[in-house]
Amino acid sequence: MAIDQGSNVTIPVIDISGYVSGDLSRTTKIAEELHAACRAPGFFQIVGHDVPAELQSRLFEKVSQFYALPWTVKSALRRGLSVNGARGYEALGTEIMEGDFKDQKEGFMIGPELPPGRFLQGPNLWPEESECPGFRSTMEEYFAAARSLSVKMFRLLALSLRLDEHYFDAFVDSRDSVSMCRAHRYPSANVEAAKKSRGTGAHTDFGAMTLLLQDEIGGLEVFHRPSGTWNPVPYVPDAYVVNIGDMMEQWTNGRYMSTLHRVISPVSSKDRYSVVFFNEGLLDQVIECIPTCIEPGETPLHPPVTVEAHLRRRYGDSYGENKEEVAI
Repeated sequence: MAIDQGSNVTIPVIDISGYVSGDLSRTTKIAEELHAACRAPGFFQIVGHDVPAELQSRLFEKVSQFYALPWTVKSALRRGLSVNGARGYEALGTEIMEGDFKDQKEGFMIGPELPPGRFLQGPNLWPEESECPGFRSTMEEYFAAARSLSVKMFRLLALSLRLDEHYFDAFVDSRDSVSMCRAHRYPSANVEAAKKSRGTGAHTDFGAMTLLLQDEIGGLEVFHRPSGTWNPVPYVPDAYVVNIGDMMEQWTNGRYMSTLHRVISPVSSKDRYSVVFFNEGLLDQVIECIPTCIEPGETPLHPPVTVEAHLRRRYGDSYGENKEEVAI
């Protein structure tokens, strides 16, 4: 199935229930659909997954309650207090993804609960249970479910590239695999304010593959390079929006596309909420051309790079920490 929203881009909707249930014949078809979607537009939606709708709904409820907390409570959890991990609360305007636009969103990031270690590894920051009952337990339950789904998606991705199904397992499912989950609130805006701001500025994702849970408010748009137009990604109940990130585009030698996207500030009487799961991988993993993604005599488009070197540059760009470089 595909959703054509009357624009230049059709966003495929792929039912992965056959893979989840172990149906080999349907899995072959799913891998083919995934291959086509990853080549263009690099964005698709999945249904038929095994993350419970009740958990998704409860997550949005708890995230909304968290953002309703007083500023003093949220700021005590600010990202700057995180040890190595980019964890915790981000206020409006913390990130700059596009030119001079400061992102008009709040964020709260968690990752695997680990002692302080290397880049992006460390403990999470949490409000007291009395301040936001059930928030931590729901976020942790959801993180585990999203990570499990991401492993399934990487296995499907491997099949789509004619690789062994478990080719990416160490990258995505090791103890030290870096995966991050960020909950967002986008404040509502009027028409004029929305023209002068961005919920999230135009960017491509840093990692390999992203899973996004969005509410019904809308605002996510993808860029269609041939026509130079921005096109909305429609809301599909219970679905995940999946997009290829920069690492996977490099890994596949440009076969799979990391697509420019943004979030428009919601023109609505309600705030917009979304929860995104980033797969960043193993820090020492070298990203270099996958064998099935290069023809004899062809030269890789990119030099090899470690995950850590790539992520340090991109995180530094988006938070204004690399002064000599400009964020997308």
